Amino acid sequence: MNFHHRRANDAPEINLIPLIDVLLVILIFLAASTSFTRHRQLQVVLPQAQAEAPDASPFLELAISRDGLYALDGHYIDAADDAALADGLRQAATGKPDIALRIDADGQASHAAVVRALEAARLARIGKVHFLTQARP
Repeated sequence: MNFHHRRANDAPEINLIPLIDVLLVILIFLAASTSFTRHRQLQVVLPQAQAEAPDASPFLELAISRDGLYALDGHYIDAADDAALADGLRQAATGKPDIALRIDADGQASHAAVVRALEAARLARIGKVHFLTQARP
């Protein structure tokens, strides 16, 4: 007599306790190895624009074309480098203390041409520099 009866449809049993143990160990490892520091963002203070009329002090007007050519008070300047442009500004500003420079740059002019004009103004010891813009309709 055989008292052991075997069932033909024994389904395999999945034990969830070891799986939960492994997942908890992985979770503890990730929590211990992760750093929760916040990186500081760069604080930037943007300039404010105001629609004020320029002061009535004497000024020189420097126009910059899209090709990088310079004209001082309507006369072309041969500015091969910053020093030549500074000499032109210095000669035009002689005898006029506290003179301002107005830069009227074309919208397609390169940034380098405008920076060269600013550097030339610094070399010519012109302290006030204004940029002319067009009002939007």
